[in-house]
Amino acid sequence: MGLDQIKEAIRSFAVKEAGGVVSPLYEHLATQAAEDDEIAGLLTSARDGEARGTLLMATAHRLIQADPIHPLSRYYPSLGGFDGVDSETWPLFREFLLSREDKARAIIASRYTQTNEVRRAALLYPAVAQAAKEAGGKIALLEVGCSAGLLLGLDKFSYRYQADGGEQLTAGPAKAAVGLHCALDLAPGAVLPKLPKKLTVLASVGLDRAPVDADDEEELAWLEACVWADQPDRIRLLRSAAAAQRKYKPELITGDAIDDLGAAVDRLPADAPLVVITSHVLTYFPDRREEFIDALAALAGTRPLWWVSEEAYEGALKYVLPGRDDLAFEGAGALCTLGLVSWPDGRVNARALARTAPHGQRMTWLG
Repeated sequence: MGLDQIKEAIRSFAVKEAGGVVSPLYEHLATQAAEDDEIAGLLTSARDGEARGTLLMATAHRLIQADPIHPLSRYYPSLGGFDGVDSETWPLFREFLLSREDKARAIIASRYTQTNEVRRAALLYPAVAQAAKEAGGKIALLEVGCSAGLLLGLDKFSYRYQADGGEQLTAGPAKAAVGLHCALDLAPGAVLPKLPKKLTVLASVGLDRAPVDADDEEELAWLEACVWADQPDRIRLLRSAAAAQRKYKPELITGDAIDDLGAAVDRLPADAPLVVITSHVLTYFPDRREEFIDALAALAGTRPLWWVSEEAYEGALKYVLPGRDDLAFEGAGALCTLGLVSWPDGRVNARALARTAPHGQRMTWLG
């Protein structure tokens, strides 16, 4: 990717992902970085397709984690900083990164942007529960693009959905180590979903090109660095989920989302209905999305299978549910779509269940 493309990618991140009240710090830094050849140029060390604003921000975050007494840290709430963006923020950031250029390039060249946003489990839960109901109850769970596999613990989390009008929906074990909260509003004509108190997951497996061992402090530190620095609550939740996972550690497999999909499925009980989940994954292989979906359809010919996707509509659901321009990522206010897809008798059955905020903080139920 050329420098101009990299700068445009950073600019797009600033506007579409970090803009507004989402992340004032990252919006400011990315806006400046998009106009700076030296800072943007650090991403020329990235692997193909990885030159993203998120990777640049995560790299800086990891380096400031290792040097928390640097004055830049006062702008990073994740490190105890409490200063808002001001005239010194960008100059300090620029000086900090360029003085550590070799270290920054080494991280950029060797790392992927890997998030394991635990709050997305609250988005996935209603769809997985619906799949389990249609499957007759007990399921096996496969997450493609699992990172550290924290979402594979979704049956062990507790959930509280704050609905329109003050009504609350609860699900999951009452004394769970991880409790998730999600705002839930209704699209016109939609009714609140019925959520079971319990999901029965017989076995779970994660598939990722570079799985993360959350027991490894260095690897966990990278996951934390990928969380946006002015959203420290997300880091605390990540730590809680990683600690809870030690009691039910899932099997994580290194492999390609398509080429190794069958091998991952083979690690699960053959007689269990299978639910495959993806969350913000298909964006990372834009040229093979249809191939991935075709692979799922082929597997559905061998066993009962449901696909729960929490992705941009254009990156996933449009291939099986075309013509829903109302769900377009841009048109929906940069929201993703929660989809549930199955292939009964070889025919695709695709449903759009909700529009979802990127970090699991809210969803609009479509029904």
